[in-house]
Amino acid sequence: MKKTVVITGASAGIGYHAAKSFLEAGYTVYGLSRKAGDLAGVKYISTDLTDEKSVISAFEKIGSEAGAIDILINNAGSGISGAIEFTDLSDAQYQMDVNFFGTVRCIKCALGIMRQKGGKIINISSVAAVFPLPFQAFYSASKSAINALTMSLRNEVGKFGNIQVCAIMPGDVKTGFTSARKKSEAGDEIYGGSISRTIAGMERDEENGMTPEYMGRLIYKIATKGKLKPFYTGGPQYRLLVLLDRLVPKSFVSYVLGKMYIKH
Repeated sequence: MKKTVVITGASAGIGYHAAKSFLEAGYTVYGLSRKAGDLAGVKYISTDLTDEKSVISAFEKIGSEAGAIDILINNAGSGISGAIEFTDLSDAQYQMDVNFFGTVRCIKCALGIMRQKGGKIINISSVAAVFPLPFQAFYSASKSAINALTMSLRNEVGKFGNIQVCAIMPGDVKTGFTSARKKSEAGDEIYGGSISRTIAGMERDEENGMTPEYMGRLIYKIATKGKLKPFYTGGPQYRLLVLLDRLVPKSFVSYVLGKMYIKH
């Protein structure tokens, strides 16, 4: 029987190319997103990850049609930027609802299907979980929460012996995520223009980042491994940075991040 993979945010960017890699390998691919994508062969289901009923309905459909979920890839996400003190809490809460609780909703539904036959849960995090970015605090916090969730879940489901969990942390990737980011420059004059200049610099880095095709193939490669490690970093240059974070004092890491990103 063909194996089944469920990918959130499969209509564009990294999720689209991950879906393409799984299709080429012969998987049945379900794509959960607000709007259906145009990748032929993907079974798209319109899903709002912030709506529990919408998520439950999608997984009930998958369970009835496929009977099993071999791999769940929690890839969908949104981004906001701005100074912490001037960010509307409603925007911060929505950021967490999509990136963190959206992932939680999918995991809760998938586990009930996976428990009997086993499966893998791949959470797409970010290098920003390890290196929290200035003026992207809430995005960084949502990804740090994904890492913590991943570690907790690994131990919780370890007793079943047939469910594996990991998180993949990409660095800068050139996708539509950059233009879709909700940017706020509120308080920019108080910060001497640092908010607008810092975010502009980060977006230039993203535009010159890895391709979504590369990340899609990497996700497929990791997801089909026999045994998953807790964390993987997307991009060789970022692997070195994550390693250094474990070896040097946090005060030094904070200093370097400030020098790298804050544009005065």
